[in-house]
Formats: sequence, C-alpha cells, structure tokens
Amino acid sequence: MVAAAWPGVDPQWSRELAVPSTSGADEPGTVRNWHILDNGAQLEARGLTPAGTLLCVHGNPTWSYLWRTLLAAGSDPAHPWRVVAVDQLDMGFSERTGTFRRLADRINDLGDLTTALGLDGPVVTVGHDWGGVISLGWALAHPDQLAGVVLTNTAVHQPSTSKIPPALRLALHPAVHQWGTVTSDAFLRVTHSLAHPPLAADTHAAYMAPYRGAGRRSGLGNFVADIPVDEFHPSFAALAGVAEGLRGLTVPALMLWGPRDPIFSDRYLKDLIGRLPHAKVHRFEGAGHLVAEDRDIATPVFEWLAAREGAGPDSALGGDGTDVAADVVGAVKPAEPETAEFRPLWTLLGEQAAGPAGTGSAVVEMGPDGTAARSLSWQQLDQKILDLSAGLAKAGVQRGRRVSLMVPPGVDLTVALYACLRLGAVVVVADAGLGTKGLSRAVKGATPDFIIGIDKALAAAAALGWPGRRISVGTLPAARRRLLGAETSLAELTRPGAGRAGAQHAGAASPDAPAAVLFTSGSTGPAKGVLYTHRQLAAMRDTVASTFGVRAGSNLVAGFAPFALLGPALGAVSVTPAMDVTAPRTLTARALADAARAIDATVVFASPAALRNVVATREDLDEAGLKALARVELLLSAGAPVPEPLLAEVQQLVPAASLHTPYGMTEALPVTDISLEQIREADAETAAGNLQGGGNGVCVGKPVHGARLAIIPLAADGTASGTRPVTDAGVTGEILVSAPHVKDSYDRLWLTQRESAGLPGWHRTGDVGHFDAAGRLWVEGRLAHVVTAPGAAITPVGAEQAIELLDSVRLAAVTGVGPAGTQAVVAVVETVPPTRTAGPAEPALAASVRAAARTAGVEISAVLAVPAQPTDIRHNAKIDRTRLSRWATRVLAGGRPGKP
Repeated sequence: MVAAAWPGVDPQWSRELAVPSTSGADEPGTVRNWHILDNGAQLEARGLTPAGTLLCVHGNPTWSYLWRTLLAAGSDPAHPWRVVAVDQLDMGFSERTGTFRRLADRINDLGDLTTALGLDGPVVTVGHDWGGVISLGWALAHPDQLAGVVLTNTAVHQPSTSKIPPALRLALHPAVHQWGTVTSDAFLRVTHSLAHPPLAADTHAAYMAPYRGAGRRSGLGNFVADIPVDEFHPSFAALAGVAEGLRGLTVPALMLWGPRDPIFSDRYLKDLIGRLPHAKVHRFEGAGHLVAEDRDIATPVFEWLAAREGAGPDSALGGDGTDVAADVVGAVKPAEPETAEFRPLWTLLGEQAAGPAGTGSAVVEMGPDGTAARSLSWQQLDQKILDLSAGLAKAGVQRGRRVSLMVPPGVDLTVALYACLRLGAVVVVADAGLGTKGLSRAVKGATPDFIIGIDKALAAAAALGWPGRRISVGTLPAARRRLLGAETSLAELTRPGAGRAGAQHAGAASPDAPAAVLFTSGSTGPAKGVLYTHRQLAAMRDTVASTFGVRAGSNLVAGFAPFALLGPALGAVSVTPAMDVTAPRTLTARALADAARAIDATVVFASPAALRNVVATREDLDEAGLKALARVELLLSAGAPVPEPLLAEVQQLVPAASLHTPYGMTEALPVTDISLEQIREADAETAAGNLQGGGNGVCVGKPVHGARLAIIPLAADGTASGTRPVTDAGVTGEILVSAPHVKDSYDRLWLTQRESAGLPGWHRTGDVGHFDAAGRLWVEGRLAHVVTAPGAAITPVGAEQAIELLDSVRLAAVTGVGPAGTQAVVAVVETVPPTRTAGPAEPALAASVRAAARTAGVEISAVLAVPAQPTDIRHNAKIDRTRLSRWATRVLAGGRPGKP
C-alpha cells in the first residue's frame, strides 16, 4: 500500500486502525483491521475546527479513493470539514476477513468503525452504489449524530414488478459470477469503463491497486452475491428495513445523480425521491454510474453544506439554494407577490361551458385537406374532461403522479391535459421537437408514472425503455395493444357520464402544488424540465390575457403547441393549423389561412421560422384565404428574434392586425411586449441619435403587467457575477426577471436552479441585454455566447443584425474562437443563394460582412459561409453558436470543413 502513488490523495490521509467487531459474522473478541482516508489529523495540525464530519462509504468494486475530491475540499481552511472515507472490510486496503458479510453485517461494521473513531455529531453520510444503502443503514441507527445524507447513484428498493438491472443479472449468473468477479478482474474493468469521459491511466491504476490477484477480490464476489433479488434472499429484510426507514428520515438530503447508468437508472432515483421528498436533487446529464468521477461533486456538496452555521430556511442544508448574501441596498427590487384570488387554469373553460357560448366551438382540429376534421363545443369539452378525469382516477392516476403527454395538439391533447390538471396530476410536456435523443433524455429524466401517447410515441416508449404505464389515444387491436404495452386508451377511459359519478376526483387545485413540467427547447444544451405550480400557470394565463387582450370571445390560431393548450384557459376558441408542430417552418400560408377561416380567427401565434415560410408561400393563397387573414386583429411571434423586414412582409398578409413580438422563455412567458410600430419608433430614435442605450440588439419592449426586469452588469471576462441589479440605460449585462408567472424551479436540477435563483426574488435568464433611456429592453444574445476578445466582451446579436441586412445573407451568427479573453471574432453566414460547401467565404462576401459588422462596432477576424445554419428543432430559428464555435475552430486550424 503506497498512498503516494494514488493521484489526488494526500498521503497524510491514509491510516489504518484496529476495530473490535460486534458483528454476528465474526467470533466474539475479533478485531478487524480497517483502512480509511481521514483528513482529521491534518485539520487538527493546522488548528482548524471542522464544522462536522462527512462519513463516506463506497460501493462495489470501488474503495475510499472514490471520495478524494471531498477530502481535498474538506481540507480547505475556508470551509473545513473532517472527511472520513472508509474501505469496507474485504474491500480496498482493509482486511480480507474470509467471512461472508451480509448487508446487516456491513451496517454493523460501519457502526463499529465510527465507535472506534469516537465519531460524534454532526455527521453527514455520503454513499454510492451499495455503499449508499450501508450509509443509510448507519444513518438510521445513529439519529442523534446524523445531520444530513448525501447519495450518489444507489438504490434501496427493487420493485417486484421489474427485473434487476441486466448488468447485475449477468454478474449473478452462476456461469459468470465467480469468474467475472473474483477469478478475473472483468467486473472491475467493466465498472471502470462506465466513466464518462474515460478514467485517466493513473486514476484507473489507483482503482485497480487494492484488487490485484483473485485472493484480494473475494469481497467483490460476495458483495454481488448479497444483492437481494427477491423477498427470499437473506439480506432482503435488512434492505427493506432501510428502505422503509427512509420515509421517517427528516434530516436534509442531497442526491447527485448520473443518468447514464446501466445499473441504477432514474427509476431508482424516483423511488428515493418518493421516500425523501424534501431532498435536493441534481441530475448531471451525460454523467453515469461513477458520477463522482464524471463530474465535480465536491463543489455542490460543499455549497450545500456551506450555510450550515447560518440560520434560516435558506441555509444550504435546508433551503433551495437562494442563500446568496448580496449587498443590494439601493438596487432594483423584485416584483411584489400577487395577492389576487387564485383561479385554477380551467376556470374560464367551465364558465364558457356554463354560459351562452356553451354550444359554440371551443377546440378545432384541422385535417390535411384544409377543413375542420374534429371539434368540440365548450360543453362537450368540459364534460369530456370530467369524464376522462374520472377514468384516469380509476386507472390509478392520482394527485402528484406524473403523466407524460405525447399527443399532437388538438382535441385529444386538450382533453387529456385539463383532465390531468383537474386530478392534481403533474403533466410532463416534452414535445417531439426535441428530437429523438432529446425527447428520450427528457422523458427518462422526468420519470413519468404514465405515458399517454399516439401509436408512434408508445412504440418509441417500448423501444427506448421510457418509464411509465402506457395509455393509447385510440382503442387498439389486442395484438397492437400488447406490442405497445398499452393498458387502456383514452377512448375507453372517457366513458360518457363518468364525470358526474366521479366529480369528486376534480376537486379544488392546491395553488402551490406542482402542476406541470415543461421542457426548454434544448438550443443551448440538454433540454431542462421547468416545474410550474397551479398558481404560476394561472398567473401565466392572466398575464397573457391582460397583456394581449386574449380572452373569452377571441379566436386563436396557434402555430406553437403551448399556445394551443393555453387557449381554453383563456376562454378562447383555438385551432392548430395543419403542420408538423415539431417543425415550425412547415407552416404554409395556405394552412394558416385555412385554420383562420375555420374559426374566423382574431388572433394568430406563430414562430419566426413559421412566418418566414408563410411569407415564402403567400402566392398559394386564394381570395378566401386572403379575406380570412385580413380579419386577424392580433399576430404574436416569439421564440427567437423577429427581424423588422420580416414583420413588414407579414403585415401585408394581415393588414388589420397589430403585430407584437413578446420576449419570454419557457421559464417565464411572456416577459416583455412590443409592437411593430414601437419597434420602428425605437429604431428611428436610435438612428437619429436621440435615444441613449438604443441599438445593438433586438428591442423587445417594456415589461408586461406584473413583471419587473433588471440587469447584472457584464464584466470584461464575459461573466455577470455581480449581485446588484440595475436598470441604468446602456448598461449591458445578464437579464433578470421577477413576475408571478416565473417558474417554480428546474426539475431535478438543484444546481441549475441555485444558479438561476442566486439573487432572491429574481430569475437569471442567461440572456444578455440592456435598457434604453425610455425603459425598453434590448436583447443582445445569450450569456454563454458572449465573445471575450482582448479587453472586451462582445455580444453577438447587434453585429448579426447588421450582417443580415446584406442581400447575400439569410442568417448570420457571430461566435468566438480561441482561449477566453483572447478570442477572435468570427462571423458564420448562411448565404443567399446557399453556398454548396461550407468553409471560408469568398473575398467579396467577407469584405461586405466585415463592413456591416463594423457599423455595429464589431471587428470581424474571419468570415465563414455555410449552406444552412445549425438551428434548434423546436423553433427552427435559434442558432447553435457553441457548435459553430467548435466547427470554426476546426476550419480555421486547417481541418476539413465538413458540416457544422
């Protein structure tokens, strides 16, 4: 044993101690030799008093080396904690006992060790894999010492309805078990291969060090053999005791999870959340079973611990991560909470059904031939919602259960959505616009209890292993139902009249109970689940109604799925045009006009990409279509910046409409509003030099009713790390928003939520912008896309807009290449007509792009041309500048351009 050879380990931490055993696996009077990594003596020698002790327990086949980053972090004088990382008996460099130690023995062994160490509270246990169960067993047995628990990928319960993970089934197979775990080092190597990215050679060698030779691997085999596969296993009772004991555990808890784990998948995380519902949870997308190797877990653990000495509910062990202490005297304050009476999302829907409009159309579904294929009146819609809620309740959908809705916008989705909400279920909306990989990642992360879907969605669920009991939309033939694993269908559950008998299921909503998990577009990283309460959804409805006047009597064409679902809540008749809702640019002028004519539309909502194609296909409009569009009074477009020239062309199609481009995000929709006339006014004032802070971005107007905005100034290094919100004109920085309809939290993303809510009362949007002297907000891009050139932080949107004024450019993106602080500014343009191959732009084009950018105050170092910009799937408009930066780096280094 040579501690100096273990990278990341201070040799002073390594120690051995003799521990009297009280385990039934040992003879009375037996003393066992343990190896641990312990920074306690080091802290004492430095005169540091630890705030408490982290008791870290590894699983199989790792050892205390797994926790080296926690030992290092705990040794920091700024936040000293004693960290004791154990090598369990028969594991690591602890004694090989020659006995088979069951789960109960190992929990007892850990207690023997802490007694020998004289370990006193406060103790926070940290566990991984089967070490998680053992650490929890110790926690339940030592309540007086326990201050909190931290868990990384582990499990405390194996449902009888599902098999244990395939990797463990293989390891347990009689033909494999002894050879795979003991005779050879296969089990070790397979486990180590689960690291993402792969372990460095010296790290891998350190993990292998205690297990060289079959004689030192018996514990690995015994650990696997002790997995309780059913209720007849000798360790089943001990495991069940830990699992049930957790339900009464009230100490703070933190779960850090790697979803790419073939052993402990998200279903085990879901089970743990059910037992410890107060736990803070963060899923590290892309990380796997060895999450402590894949990601920095020391920082979040010590952030969680940091405020332990402080008081109040926002402490790290008890709060939601909004404990940043900031000197905000004189700074802009967040919006005051709304005091209006809470009205559930479906209130207006019911009022419409009971009123004079009850027999009129509420939801219309367009067919591919341009005519209305299906429709429901307000009375029919209300009754179907009640009937389905009763059927879903009988099928097991209860309050708090998660239901993933994978149904195209229309009658079925509207009924299912409102039925679930009335039951108190949490709807999960992750649309196909995320792409197959993104959608699969989102659904698995949300771990729904039920999936309601069309055949295509249920087939994907079966093929990709999505969690949740499955309900089809229509009634399926028996063979098809079995193939897709569908238990029943919406058609079967929506028994006419059932709602009257099951009205008790549609009781009053709890305003602050979770209502929906809506996923972001994933345009700047993996899509994030955004959790809304019933109160926040209702506030979103009220904000849209008060800002845009969309209410009972409005007729809404929704070219964007979320607005189709919001229509009934606003009391508005709604229709989705015939289009692929996962690809907004498939909306044609003819389809838009057909939908408008079907409901005599007064309001249209469509994304910028959809509007581009509407303008491009306007020659297909007939006289009836032109007349239908001429009756539109309001057109809304959001999801990405909308250029003024595009709006001008759209205005010709809807001459009577007021055109608005609200700014918002999945986390808060809407935030600001501005009309085409107001955009032109701001542009004119800027061009005339009469507006301080005008220009360099997209003007998105002033805050909507109930919202408040502020800025955290941008530093030269491209960060916005300040704590004083300001509204001074011309100050560029990260945009903050406060409003009643801002999301509750990010779902199972504690660290992300902590960052976004770092200033109490504010949501940090991740967008950058500034105010002008008239109080209007100008958006300049994403914080992650700021280019850090020498001595300056450059936001991209202003230069991109200037470049897009060129006739030869359709879309432009400005990005950085090189190390932060010394980045070269690169422009990537999608040309008109499209270039055949991607690569350096022609000299004439490059010169005109540089000149255009210079008018926005940006010097371009290189210009590249592409046939098409890489945009997000949902909006077809948000350019992936991070991806372009990687591509441009390769091209400018002389690599083959290929496709960005």
